[in-house]
Amino acid sequence: MTEQDERAAVVAEALSWGGTPYHHMGRVKSAGVDCLTLLACTFENAGLIPRVDIPHYPKDWMHHRDAERYLDGLLRYAAEIDTPPQPGDVVLWKFGRCFSHGAVVVGWPTVVHACAGRNVSLDDAEAAKWLTHVGEVTEDAGKPRPRRAFSFWAK
Repeated sequence: MTEQDERAAVVAEALSWGGTPYHHMGRVKSAGVDCLTLLACTFENAGLIPRVDIPHYPKDWMHHRDAERYLDGLLRYAAEIDTPPQPGDVVLWKFGRCFSHGAVVVGWPTVVHACAGRNVSLDDAEAAKWLTHVGEVTEDAGKPRPRRAFSFWAK
């Protein structure tokens, strides 16, 4: 398969999880998934990586730890990029004390991700205020939320 074929397979697999309810550490399409397991299952099911054994993590781990567990795990499979993300790339956001929320790029800035309280869905990563800003966001307020992009193909 070419890189473009692989990217298309990743996007198609991520989109196939659409509507799956959020469930902490879930890994079952249509039944439950979280943002970390969505990334793992997407790349596994696209045939690009073997099954990722994810150790247990509390729902609120990002509020109590500075260790970049999510980021460090991702770096085993992908490299950070400084160009606009392409379809199939991954974006991480800082929530709490570390980078703890991830999504698959469908076509920048559209991403597919699993969020607590929502089903797997699409969002505009440059327009969704909860992704772009930390804290109370008004027309002219709100601290920018840190965001980083990674690519499986840049490793």
